[in-house]
Amino acid sequence: MTTKNIKGLLFDFDGTLLDTNELIIQTFLHVLEPEFPGKFTREDMIPFIGPSLMESFSTIDSMRAEEWVRQYRRWNDEHHDELAKEFEGVKSTLFVLREKGIRLAIVSTKGLDSLSKGIRLLGIEDLFEVVVSMDDVKHVKPDPEPILLALKKMHLEKDNVLMIGDNSHDIVGGQNARVRTAGVAWSMKGEEFLMQFKPDYMLHRMTDLITIVEEQTNA
Repeated sequence: MTTKNIKGLLFDFDGTLLDTNELIIQTFLHVLEPEFPGKFTREDMIPFIGPSLMESFSTIDSMRAEEWVRQYRRWNDEHHDELAKEFEGVKSTLFVLREKGIRLAIVSTKGLDSLSKGIRLLGIEDLFEVVVSMDDVKHVKPDPEPILLALKKMHLEKDNVLMIGDNSHDIVGGQNARVRTAGVAWSMKGEEFLMQFKPDYMLHRMTDLITIVEEQTNA
């Protein structure tokens, strides 16, 4: 694969920059437990981390999915700031990357309202020049559309971009868009799960990105 300099980093958000794992699990259980008492455990919710809400709920009952999405968003919004938190080193590393001239974007399967809430919680509103949410596209990751839209908005070539995420959708989406990819070892699904999809890099800490960018610049 190309070794051209990395000029732009595209980040998934939930589970990558913002630790929303507990928030997501509790929200899914809040919606599903009254409907299916005792049927679902916390572990059953883990596969729902990453895909769109409609996709996740549709695996249970496609006829009820839209109603459950509304319930999910309502409870999730009410408890967002209480249960979500920064992954270690995220904010400080993003500031270092920006100081190095690296351009930053978010490419998420969340709606813009919910996504904006998380960005404000982290206090990183001014760091990202482009934010692509599910509201901006017809097809979410792993379809390449949102990643390609980010590239278009940033006027960057595929060879100069790295897509970073905590789920298979991020890795496969990046590969479908023909950009380099990085998984994050702090993914709730685990490093071993992500390695199945053959990302170009695996981050064990957020600061690994600084090393990767510097290596590419000096290559």
